[in-house]
Amino acid sequence: MNQHQLSSGDLIADRRAEYAHMLAETGEHAAAADLMTQALDLVPDWAAGWFRLADYQDKSGNRAAAIEALRKVLALQPGDVFGAGLKLALFGDRTAPDQPPSLYVERLFDDYADRFDKALVERLDYTVPQKLAALAVAHCGQERFRHVIDLGCGTGLFGAEIRDRTDILEGFDLSINMLAKAQDKAIYDYLGQADLSLSPEASGVFARDADSPSRADLVSAADVLMYLGALDSVFVIVDRLLATSSVFAFSVEDAGADGDVVLRPSLRYAHGESYINALCSIHGFEIRAVNRTVIRKDGGKPVSGILFVTRKTS
Repeated sequence: MNQHQLSSGDLIADRRAEYAHMLAETGEHAAAADLMTQALDLVPDWAAGWFRLADYQDKSGNRAAAIEALRKVLALQPGDVFGAGLKLALFGDRTAPDQPPSLYVERLFDDYADRFDKALVERLDYTVPQKLAALAVAHCGQERFRHVIDLGCGTGLFGAEIRDRTDILEGFDLSINMLAKAQDKAIYDYLGQADLSLSPEASGVFARDADSPSRADLVSAADVLMYLGALDSVFVIVDRLLATSSVFAFSVEDAGADGDVVLRPSLRYAHGESYINALCSIHGFEIRAVNRTVIRKDGGKPVSGILFVTRKTS
């Protein structure tokens, strides 16, 4: 979400906030923080303004003031559309949550939808859909699928890669705007909104066919799990979606030696290979293929990821 587009409702405060933004753009973060503080004196209940102030304070080296501003954001906006709790965890103020706030993820991608494809493919060298589709076909023992369910389908980048290899293609995403972009591509037989951080019953994935949940022979999650943190609920959902001996293909950001589930400065979660191995063992998935690869760029630097192809064994 572009916080600079959110008005305070006060013309003078908005003007000061815009000047603060201009100062921050030139690297004068301490001056930006001072001007932003003046704006918030006029509108002390402006959550987006406090979030902007936290950013300026952090970049000016005043971490303590940034933490106080983020606490104010959470007090004003408990649903945490801004991801303030994630920032506080990165700053060491609290333990990282098992899951990011659904409202934060939903609004993030609602805002990103119009520029998603161009930004990922043209600027960030994003290749997960192609690589994951090719890996799934190469290691699943079949050239064609009867029924594919694309979790976190976004604008349909993975769907476009697998459409010609499946009879039925479903897509689910948390963001309505991303689903609208996928609908425009006319490659899915069904699209629905779902929150994979919830229990299977509450997620929305089974709303279409609650009587026959085990309907897929391939479930995909391309570049999705880094927005979910702990993945137990996802594996339960996938287990219910898949027929026995069917395939779950997915990608994660590689946590390396940092741990099982690690919150990165990007506010995405990275996952360790041993963590994924344990989840597969617990939920009855046999790992058929593992591919370590660069999944995108972030700030001009490559982001390491791991692609997995697994098969449900029970």
